[in-house]
Amino acid sequence: LVHEIGHFLTAKAFGIKVLEFGIGFPPRLFAFRKNETYYSVNLIPLGGFVRLLGEDDPTEPRSLASKGVGTRMIVLAAGSFMNALLPLLIFAILFMTPQKIVAGDVLVREVVEGSPAHVAGLITGDIILNAGGRTIENARDLSYAIQLNLGSSMPWLVERGGKQEHLTIVPRISPPHGQGATGIMIETINTQEISRSYPPWKAFPMAMKHTVGIMMAFKNEVLRWVLGKSQPKLAGPIGIAQMTGEVSKSGILPLMEFMGLLSINLAIINILPIPMLDGGKLLFVVVEWVRRGKRI
Repeated sequence: LVHEIGHFLTAKAFGIKVLEFGIGFPPRLFAFRKNETYYSVNLIPLGGFVRLLGEDDPTEPRSLASKGVGTRMIVLAAGSFMNALLPLLIFAILFMTPQKIVAGDVLVREVVEGSPAHVAGLITGDIILNAGGRTIENARDLSYAIQLNLGSSMPWLVERGGKQEHLTIVPRISPPHGQGATGIMIETINTQEISRSYPPWKAFPMAMKHTVGIMMAFKNEVLRWVLGKSQPKLAGPIGIAQMTGEVSKSGILPLMEFMGLLSINLAIINILPIPMLDGGKLLFVVVEWVRRGKRI
C-alpha cells in the first residue's frame, strides 16, 4: 500500500487522472467516489493498486502516457522511493524504543590458516572492538559488518594483550565450505543484558545508515547470485505471509523490523529492469528518451 501511495500522490501532483485507488485486489467489496477517483476495498488482501488513465495511450488527455519523459519516470519510480522511505521511519521508531540487547566482548577462538583473517594478522585470543567502522558488541554485529564488506578491504580494531592493533581484512565473497568469509570462529564473552534507546536526532541518522547497510548487503547477495556462489531464495505472497506469521510470534518490534526489510526488498526488486514491474516500464521510458521521443 505504501508503494501504491507513492504512485497515487505523484500522479495527482502532476495532474494525471487517477481512476481508482484500491486496497486489496478484486473482486470489489465496496467503493466510494471523491471527485474523479474511486476508492475501493477489495476481497483479496494482498496489497493494493492504483489505476491511472491511459497508461499506454498518449492520445488520452491527462493520461500517464501523455506526459513527458521526466514526469513518467518520477511517477513510475515513486513506488520504490516510498518503499525505501518507509524503513527510515520504521527503523527510527525501533531505535527510539528501549530494547534489551546482549552485549559483551567478541573473542577470536580460532583462525583458519591461509584465511583472510590469518593473512591480515588476526590471532586466537584477540578481542574485536571495531570492524568496518562499526562498534562490535556481539557476534551479530560482526556478522553484519562483514556482510556489508564482502570483497572489499575493511579496517578492524582489536585488543591484544592490553594493547590495540589495527588490521585490514578482505572478507571473501565465496569462501570454502565451513570457513566463513573471514575464516574465524568467535565467541561473545563477559555478556550482559542492557536496555538501549536513542533520541530522535540520533535515531533518524542511524535509521538512514541501517537502511543503506541493508541495501549494500542485498547488493552483495545479488553479486553472489551472478557469480553462481549462491542461489536466490525467493518467495511469493503466500511465502511472505508465512514468514510474517512466524516473525509476529516474537512480538511487535521484530515484526516492524521484518516489515522494514520487506519494504527495502520491494524497493530494490521493483526498480530492477524486469518486465511488468516498475523498473521494466522505466527502461522503456529511458529508451524512448535515448531515441529522442520515439516510443517503442
